Amino acid sequence: MFYSEDIVEEVRMKNDIVDVISGYVRLQKKGSSYFGLCPFHNEKSPSFSVSRSKQMYYCFGCGAGGNVFTFIMEYENFTFVEALKFLADRVGVELPEVEYSKEAKEKADLKSLLLEINKIAAQYFYVQLKSERGRVAENYLKQRGLTDELIQSFGLGYSNKYSDDLFVFLKNRGYKEEVIRQAGLINTSEKSGVYDKFWNRVMFPIMDVNNKVIGFGGRVMGDGKPKYLNSPETLIFDKSRNLYGLNRARTSRKPYFLLCEGYMDVIALHQAGFTNAVASLGTAFTSGHASLIKRYVQEVYLTYDSDEAGTKAALRAVPILKEAGISARVIRMDPYKDPDEFIKNLGAEAFEKRINEARNGFMFSLEILSQNFNMESPEGKTAFFNEAAKKLIEFEDELERNNYIEAVARTYKANEESLKKLVAKTAVMQGLAKPVEKPKAPPGSQKQQENGINRSQKLLVTWMLDSPKLFNIIKDYITPEDFTESLYRKVASLIYEQYESGEVNPAKIINHFTTEEEHRQAASLFHEKIKHKSTIKEQEEAMKETILRVKSNSIDFQTRNLDPTDMVGLQKLMNAKRGLEDIKKLHISIE
Repeated sequence: MFYSEDIVEEVRMKNDIVDVISGYVRLQKKGSSYFGLCPFHNEKSPSFSVSRSKQMYYCFGCGAGGNVFTFIMEYENFTFVEALKFLADRVGVELPEVEYSKEAKEKADLKSLLLEINKIAAQYFYVQLKSERGRVAENYLKQRGLTDELIQSFGLGYSNKYSDDLFVFLKNRGYKEEVIRQAGLINTSEKSGVYDKFWNRVMFPIMDVNNKVIGFGGRVMGDGKPKYLNSPETLIFDKSRNLYGLNRARTSRKPYFLLCEGYMDVIALHQAGFTNAVASLGTAFTSGHASLIKRYVQEVYLTYDSDEAGTKAALRAVPILKEAGISARVIRMDPYKDPDEFIKNLGAEAFEKRINEARNGFMFSLEILSQNFNMESPEGKTAFFNEAAKKLIEFEDELERNNYIEAVARTYKANEESLKKLVAKTAVMQGLAKPVEKPKAPPGSQKQQENGINRSQKLLVTWMLDSPKLFNIIKDYITPEDFTESLYRKVASLIYEQYESGEVNPAKIINHFTTEEEHRQAASLFHEKIKHKSTIKEQEEAMKETILRVKSNSIDFQTRNLDPTDMVGLQKLMNAKRGLEDIKKLHISIE
């Protein structure tokens, strides 16, 4: 859905950023800005800055930044349109009606209806739990150590022994049988007709990140089978892309998640104070789960059961997490089966100690691998290292691979150089590498150069916004086309337009971007500073060098992409190169 720039700007202007963020973060005024603890990473000293005059926020610790839309997108995990609607509702701005196709409207209406039915079903299950019928389920939860507060907080409930109670209840509320079926709440058989999907079970509502009930898990009371039953896949429930407890864990402020196997493990950990616990929903851990986690944390601690099945599940999850760019560590529950049992017997402090002692995921996989070999015999140890080498070649980054080679050699008492040669030989044999050739240029030098150019472009953007005087100097030598990164070029164009119109407003510039990552990148352009320049003269010289570097890079970039037959373009570039001499003679005053 596209909303006009005027509507977007009206919503932004009516939502003062200090007022909005104060609802999430405790802010304290210092000078012209407000500071607090960053909600996007764990910190003890406030580095999170909010500017009322600029209507922007920026964290000097983790780099999170943007305008009021960015904040809501990051904190609530909303899309841009969802954030816009949220903030519009907050200040009473009426957005234009969405123009749906007939099919899209029907799908959106059905999705809303399914969410509505699931919410009512969750309320129904909770009421059943608190009734006389639910006494057996409530006693079970109390025996597991759950408090009334936690039961209510997670919305736990009970589906009673009558196998069509929920169906009759929803029918009496006016919902059609087919819609109830599409919500995953009923089944049909020739023998029994229509019956509830869940009956005689403790119910665990499954919520998405916005606290909307999208499905259920049920634990049978007694010896019925299966022990645990989950909602089927529906229009609103995809168990391979949702995690139990994520709606709570995402606001825990911890830099990592504790990944469990079951609902009760998550709830037990939350009750013990570990509010960053989540679990997959009755299915093996998938790349979809990993992608979802990556939006919130960069590290995961696996707290799977200590039995053989739990160990295999952990071994499967480690490479999936690695592929998504998430580091994995493994917590062992021995001598107990799972986190719930461990905490009941040894307490939260002992579990915290286990977290601190968690094994690196890769080293854990080698530990389990070594159990298949006789590590006391030369043949067994050699065979183990041959298998370990096959795993080590999966690290594409040379520095990371060498660090792991060093760790493996140290742990298993092998010669590091010999192991490094074995890994190189294995890579060649597996067809993943070719014999080493002497590099023609220092590795990474091109990337470092590009990063340096990007920082120079970011510096110019910051200076142009900070001072009209500096903008007037820079614009005589630099145009928006000189910014070779597309996002930087777009931001620069908007800055030039704003100066021409007499209204410089960085928060408004960010409105032109709709993804969270674009918001973050655009916001970072407004906070780059000259580092390690103590005197005014040094800062002025740094600015001149930056203008020269950006212009020179622009000319090189245009030269590389110039059509050889474009003589007019070639002449312009030759004139631009001569103009570099004028920049070298430039005197800049920033006072």
